[in-house]
Amino acid sequence: MKKVELLAPAKDKQTAFAAINSGCDAIYIGAQNFGARKKVGNSLEDLKEIVDYAHKFYVKVHVTVNTILKDTELVAAQELIQNLYKIGVDAIIVQDMAIFKLAIEGKLPPIAIHASTQCDNRSLEKVKFFKNIGASRVILARELSLEQIREIGKFAQNNNLEIETFVHGALCVSYSGQCYMSYCIGGRSANRGECAQACRKKYSLIDEKGNIIIKDKYLLSMKDFNASKHLKNLIDANVKSFKIEGRLKDRNYVRNVVAYYRQEIDKFADKTSSGKVFLDFEPDVRKSFNRGFTDYFLSERKKCFNFESPKSLGEKLGKIKLVGKNYFEIEWSKNVSSKSLSPQDGLYFNEMGCLVNKTEGNKIFPNKMDGIKTGIEIYRNFDSKFEKQLENSKTKRQIEVKFIYKKGVLKAIDEDENSIELNIDCSEIPKNPEKMKENFITQLQKTGESDFYVTEIKINGELPFLPISKINEIRRNIFSKLMDERLKNYKREIQKPLKYSEFPQKELDYRANIYNNEAKLFYENCGCKICEMAYESGQTKSNPIELMHTKHCIKYALDMCKSPKKLFLIDEKGKKYPLKFDCKNCEMYVLSN
Repeated sequence: MKKVELLAPAKDKQTAFAAINSGCDAIYIGAQNFGARKKVGNSLEDLKEIVDYAHKFYVKVHVTVNTILKDTELVAAQELIQNLYKIGVDAIIVQDMAIFKLAIEGKLPPIAIHASTQCDNRSLEKVKFFKNIGASRVILARELSLEQIREIGKFAQNNNLEIETFVHGALCVSYSGQCYMSYCIGGRSANRGECAQACRKKYSLIDEKGNIIIKDKYLLSMKDFNASKHLKNLIDANVKSFKIEGRLKDRNYVRNVVAYYRQEIDKFADKTSSGKVFLDFEPDVRKSFNRGFTDYFLSERKKCFNFESPKSLGEKLGKIKLVGKNYFEIEWSKNVSSKSLSPQDGLYFNEMGCLVNKTEGNKIFPNKMDGIKTGIEIYRNFDSKFEKQLENSKTKRQIEVKFIYKKGVLKAIDEDENSIELNIDCSEIPKNPEKMKENFITQLQKTGESDFYVTEIKINGELPFLPISKINEIRRNIFSKLMDERLKNYKREIQKPLKYSEFPQKELDYRANIYNNEAKLFYENCGCKICEMAYESGQTKSNPIELMHTKHCIKYALDMCKSPKKLFLIDEKGKKYPLKFDCKNCEMYVLSN
C-alpha cells in the first residue's frame, strides 16, 4: 500500500503529545510569532521538547509561519526559522513570499518549505508555480472537488511534489487567504492570525428595495468538514498528507479525531511514522465538537451550510416523543452510539440547550425545560462519560522490537530495522537453564511505560545465570541504546534550492496579500506587475473590496439561482454588504460598501 501522512493540529505541548500518542504521522503547531492562530503560540523550549518526543516515533513536526509580514518583522521571522531548524523542526508552513525570497537568496537553513493553503492554492497553475520555484509541498484549498484533486495529484506524482489536503474540521466560508471581512469590521486580519470569525455571526438578507428575505440567521456559517468516506479516493488521487483542522481545539478533541482517522486511513494505506497505538477508548468523531458534517465540494454539491447555529451540534440522538412536567422522552435514532444519557450530558435543540440532571428509565430530567417540545430533533453535544474517558485516557504508542540472543550477545531490532547489540556477562552457569530462559523472556517482555513493545524473543544456545534485577537493567540499557540509534538514524527532509519562476498572473492587486517590500520584489522577479499592496497596508485603491470570495452561494442555498434581484447582507450592527454572484462558477463575493 501507499504510504501517506496523517497530519494533526496541536495548540500546545500537551495536545501535541496526545496527537502523537493517538497515531498521527506529523503535527503542525505555532511558534510564539507569525502563526495564523495568534492565540496559541509556543516557546522554542516547548517546541524542542515536542520535536524530541515526536522523532522517537519518526513523527514530523511542521511549524506555522503563515502570516503576512511587515517589513519590520522579516529579520525576526528569519531568526525564528533558523532557530526552528536548529531544534530539529522538519518543515515550515509559509504564506508570505518574502520567506521564499529569503530561501532563494540562501538566507535560510535547508528546512522544508510548504506553501500554505493561505496562498490560495485552488488551481493546477498555482500548484505548478510552487513546484517550479521548488516548494516541498503545496497545501490545497478546501473547496476543490475530487476531480480537481486528481488532476493536481497526477501532476504532483509525475513531478515529485507532495500535496496536502484537509479532511476534517472547521471550514472557512471564504477561500483561504482571500477573506478580509474580519479586518474590515474591526481591524483584526485573518492573514495576520487575528480572525474575529465574522462568518459565525448573524446576518439578514435583503434585496435592493429593502425587502427582508431572511432575518437574523447565520448565513455565512459552514458545517464542519468530514472527508472520511473519501479517503481511499484521495489516496488514489496521490494526496500525500491528510490534514485535520483544529489548532484551537482542546486535547480531548485532538485525541479522539486523530485516533479515528488513524483507524480509517490504516484501511487503505500505510503510515509514514512508526509505532503501534494502544487505544483504551473507541474513537467517534460525532461525539467531539462539530456543527454537523459535510464533505463540502469533494463530490456533488450538497447542503454545506448551517444557517441555524454556529455552535456544536454533536451527535444526533433522535426526536422528542413525549414531554412531561419536568422531563421528556426520546425516540432514539437507529444509528445512535448509545441509547442512554448520563448526568451532566449537554443537549442541543433549536438553537437552545440544557444539561441532563438525572434519568429514570426512559425519562430524562433536564436542568430546564425551555424550548422542549414533541417532534423536535435533539442532539448530544457533550457526552460526559466519553469526555471523562478521553480525559483519563492512558493511550500509548510503542515501537515494535524483536530480540535475538546468541553466544553472549543480545541484539534488539526495531520495526524500522534499527538495531543495537549488547554483550552479556556469561561467567556464571545457571543451575536450571529452563527456568533461566523463562525468567529472561518474562523480564524482557516487561516493557511497561517504555517506548517499545516486544513481539519476538529468540534464544539461540544456553543463557548464563542472571538475576532478575540484572535482566531488568539489561532491558533498560538496550532500550536506551536502541532509542539513541533510532534518533541518530532519523532523517529530516532537506529543502532543495529554490528559484524564481514565472507566476501565472501578470498583474496583482490586494488579493495577492503583499505586505512588505521583499514580497513585492519576489513577485516582480516572477514577472508580475504589482498594482497595489495588501488590504491591511491601508494603501488599497480598489473599490469595492472583495471581502470574501466563497464557493458557498446564498442564491444556490435558497434556490434563487434565476432571481435577478440584487442582494445584500446586513450585519447585527446594521452595516450593509453587497453580494456579487458568479453564476457560471457558482461562486459568491461579499463586497465592501
